[in-house]
Amino acid sequence: MDKQMIDIGVNLTNNRFDKDRADVITRAQEAGVKHLIITGTSIEESIEAQQMAQQWPSYCYSTAGVHPHDAKSVSDLLLPEIRALAVEPEVVAIGECGLDFNRDFSPRPQQEAVFEAQLALAAELQLPVFMHCRDAHERFIEILTPWRDKLPAAVLHCFTGSEQELKACLALDLHIGITGWVCDERRGQELREVVRHIPANRLMIETDCPYLLPRDYRPKPKSSRNEPKFLPHIAAVIAECRGETPEQVMTQSEANSQAFFFDLSHIGQSE
Repeated sequence: MDKQMIDIGVNLTNNRFDKDRADVITRAQEAGVKHLIITGTSIEESIEAQQMAQQWPSYCYSTAGVHPHDAKSVSDLLLPEIRALAVEPEVVAIGECGLDFNRDFSPRPQQEAVFEAQLALAAELQLPVFMHCRDAHERFIEILTPWRDKLPAAVLHCFTGSEQELKACLALDLHIGITGWVCDERRGQELREVVRHIPANRLMIETDCPYLLPRDYRPKPKSSRNEPKFLPHIAAVIAECRGETPEQVMTQSEANSQAFFFDLSHIGQSE
């Protein structure tokens, strides 16, 4: 199969990959995944993600940022460590950043301050942003709106919102990342409807592994750990929901992700 997919959200630094990380990457390549974007979720994890991307040059890349869960650990809103990482050739976006009012692992005012600090950094450096929003839609849109025209591009990853929330995101010209949540017959029903309304040029696909293993994958995997090799299955489910072929979804989402992460971050791609 021709390599024609980019997994935009891979938590490859997670310790569930410690025993077989190289094998996971080999399986991703065999499944037709062209690039992996390793997610940075804290200062420490962002450093680790960039170092990990160096081990698989021209295949793995990374983001640098602080997830809202870790916002409480940020003492300097100038984010010097993230700024230093952002100039590295492996780093293609700022994030994962945003708001999570579902778990509130960090105080909400601190989440908001750290989110805005990362938007400011992305705007200054002219890097795309990789964003998270859970149970915080209105505040998320409110903080993002004044920054949006200063940013080259922005994606809301792991989108699970309503059609109304999707429209608000599209009004800000966001890209939308869809995960295996769409494969979940319990929680994914609304998303299966909403995904039809994402414009083709705004759709991206991701595993968010090791989380969100597609529940409808057969034969059922022995492990609950998700990995990039399942990306073609997620693409096929999205295609079914949209009344398109898997090839259409794969080709279009790959083109979107290529332009977003590589063309915008000015890094040369070697094939």
